[in-house]
Amino acid sequence: MNDWLKMTASDLGRGIEAGDIDPVALTQAYLDAIDGHELKDRIYARVSHKRALSEARAAAQRAKTGQRLSLLDGVPISWKDLFDTAGIGTEAGSNLLKGRVPDQDAVVLANATAMGLVCLGKTHMSELAFSGLGYNPSTNTPPCVNDAGAVPGGSSSGAAASVAFDLAPAAIGSDTGGSVRIPAAWNDLVGLKTTAGRLTLEGVVPLALKFDTIGPLTRSVEDAAQLLALMEGGKVADLRGASLKGRRLAVLRTVFLEDTRDVPLAAFERAVKQLNAAGAEIDYIDVPEAREAVDLSALLITSEAYGLWKEVIEANPDAMFSEILARFRNGAGHDAADYVAGWVKLEAARAAYDRATAGYDAIIGPSSAILPPNLERLNTEEDYYVTENLLSLRNTRVGNMLGLCGLTLPTDTPSCGIMFLCAPNLEEQLLRIGAAAEVALA
Repeated sequence: MNDWLKMTASDLGRGIEAGDIDPVALTQAYLDAIDGHELKDRIYARVSHKRALSEARAAAQRAKTGQRLSLLDGVPISWKDLFDTAGIGTEAGSNLLKGRVPDQDAVVLANATAMGLVCLGKTHMSELAFSGLGYNPSTNTPPCVNDAGAVPGGSSSGAAASVAFDLAPAAIGSDTGGSVRIPAAWNDLVGLKTTAGRLTLEGVVPLALKFDTIGPLTRSVEDAAQLLALMEGGKVADLRGASLKGRRLAVLRTVFLEDTRDVPLAAFERAVKQLNAAGAEIDYIDVPEAREAVDLSALLITSEAYGLWKEVIEANPDAMFSEILARFRNGAGHDAADYVAGWVKLEAARAAYDRATAGYDAIIGPSSAILPPNLERLNTEEDYYVTENLLSLRNTRVGNMLGLCGLTLPTDTPSCGIMFLCAPNLEEQLLRIGAAAEVALA
């Protein structure tokens, strides 16, 4: 059973299909691992024992009668604590929402459950999803698998930790500026950022609705493809025969390589050589509009976030972590005219980027410009907190601001990911490239 805790979700599903794995025993193995783990309370906000076992028993019955609903029918996963769960607290990492218990599941969670996935529980996260660090003194700060003294990346911090520490085979998070890809990269996982609007946000606690996206954190690209399809209620991307031969990739020097620190930069450069050796054609390009798009995030995302949360925040500001409160309040200084003008500029930047990259299958760069920052320094040095928080999300934010889909894969260096970006709604192409790159980087 200990082997089960290291397997991909898809391999677990194949084991259930073959009759080698009982969904109830599998779910109990994960629940026992969670309950017995010394870091459990830093990773899981709530563990849904009763629900998980009930769903596992139903999956076991379907397996016995040959009525499995999907490859992952009977596989347990974790959910970030901003996805509503009926009768189970959903507080989005904030004391502002303490005691909040929804009466129905988020639509993506309901879709996944309807196809047989088992809900292990809810994982800790950055407060209201507004930080790329994963540091949350209001509730809990999950660990980083590669550095006990560092933060895990956020805001899907507990989601990444649940998989990295073998307390879930896969997890679902959200990504507004990099909140799936950063914790995935810093914990050596696969992380998929979907196109804004592809997956419904109904029943998901929002941060900035025009930029919020949902995505899985997994041990393989195959798992990411499976989970996207289950949440969407659609067809799984066909990854058979995926190859990098003849694929045109471009390294975006603009933003991605600027001030990127030595270790992640060296890891990325080695990964580029591996992709090239596997047959990818790789160019280096500059797209100034990518920087313009990133620079607009302070206006557009903070305005939207504060607009959504102003009344709740100002009714009880002392309940919030001061740094997150300050980030929200930054949105108060922008007027409607600035916001409208900002969107006009962003649409122009998106069009220019699309023209500059139209000939490439994917754009690539380091997933993060930095390694996971030290928790103690974040807690005691304000300048360090601000600098590291901004740099943590700088590269990933390119994809959010330009409306792209994105994927991070591990490299040969701990906590250093390589990111692939494709045009909107090309997740299937992105996943095929990712599947081929996964082999090349292994």
